[in-house]
Amino acid sequence: MILAIDAATKTGWALIKDGQVYESGVQDFSKKRGESNGAMFLRFRNWLSRMLDLNVGFVVYEQAHHRGGAATEICVNLTGRVQEACAERNIEYATVHTGTLKKWACGSGKTDKGQMMARAAAVLGREPIDDNESDAALMGLWAWEEYKA
Repeated sequence: MILAIDAATKTGWALIKDGQVYESGVQDFSKKRGESNGAMFLRFRNWLSRMLDLNVGFVVYEQAHHRGGAATEICVNLTGRVQEACAERNIEYATVHTGTLKKWACGSGKTDKGQMMARAAAVLGREPIDDNESDAALMGLWAWEEYKA
């Protein structure tokens, strides 16, 4: 099974089984009043561990790019935890660049969020919760095609 992750404060995720979206959603790691980013990273790591326990054999996540400030710090730290957890369990992982995913899903690397969400809705058979779930579902299907994982 593939676990696809769009790592952010509101992390989109999808489990891909036999080339289909088996399950997907959004996990909210927003900080509570007075919490540090470290608390968010710990919650993410605990959630990730539970997800990897679901017989995941491959993980794909969106390549971190510089959004600036806090968003970049959070994304880079979350994806670092993905790498750690995969290394501990000997699970292969890969990244996908946003432009590559957009081109694969919609034919253009400059596709907007609305088009990506429409494509994900067609795949999911329902409206995605948000663009995070949308990206994760499409990312997982891209990985299935690319890596046959």
